[in-house]
Amino acid sequence: MTREELIEQIKRKKSFLCIGLDPDLVRIPAHLLKEEDPIFAFNKSIIDATYDLAVAYKPNTAFYECHGAKGWETLQKTIEYLPKDVFCIADAKRGDIGNTSTYYAKTFFENMNCDAVTVAPYMGEDSVKPFLEFENKWVILLVLTSNKGAFDLQLIESKEGETLYENVIKTSQNWGTESNLMYVVGATKTEQLAHVRSLAPNHFFLVPGVGAQGGTLEEVVQFGWGKDCGLLINSSRGILYASSGVDFAESARKEAKILQTEMEAILTSKKMI
Repeated sequence: MTREELIEQIKRKKSFLCIGLDPDLVRIPAHLLKEEDPIFAFNKSIIDATYDLAVAYKPNTAFYECHGAKGWETLQKTIEYLPKDVFCIADAKRGDIGNTSTYYAKTFFENMNCDAVTVAPYMGEDSVKPFLEFENKWVILLVLTSNKGAFDLQLIESKEGETLYENVIKTSQNWGTESNLMYVVGATKTEQLAHVRSLAPNHFFLVPGVGAQGGTLEEVVQFGWGKDCGLLINSSRGILYASSGVDFAESARKEAKILQTEMEAILTSKKMI
């Protein structure tokens, strides 16, 4: 998907919502466990209930890989079930030496036909560039994450006073462009979000941490708004597990609709729609 196509989706759906498809067998409704593929049944219902409200879906591969070959099959079916006009992000957090990264990229871009993959930058340029060689595909680079452990490394300062995440942003802009490179910036790091935006004014940010992790949409927009919106706000648990009963899909839709309605008001106020 091109940048222009993504922006068109944001305008058409009046939303910049990304839904994380992180299905946990322990948490999905019990009545689905009798299905041949409970996780796919769960995902399918969530997608059916929320498709008109979300511009992107982000399956986290860990929730599928842990089930072995069956899990990979479920992941493939889930990606194939997604409507063609949504932005599909493989949250795989890959990154290795160049040859290995090439095959990771082939896995998610050619085999599974995802639009984007999350990539860890800490092995440097040759571990990231292979992902950027695919036309109309995106790298979403881990920069400033929403977990507590982010402080262990990402905010370490050099002798010159530059943090590691700042260095990653500045350096990586020599590798890709605003049309194939995004950044992961956690919603719980709003004190740094405005600074990250100043370093990458035109790039899209994938922002996890809204909802269950404590981040708020209002603060993310206040500090992270960028060119053409520039934000994909991810919500996973807050939508997926709004209910554990047979009404789980309807409840998921209600939670997604709350976010979409807020996003529509923001897009209107920003004169994007």
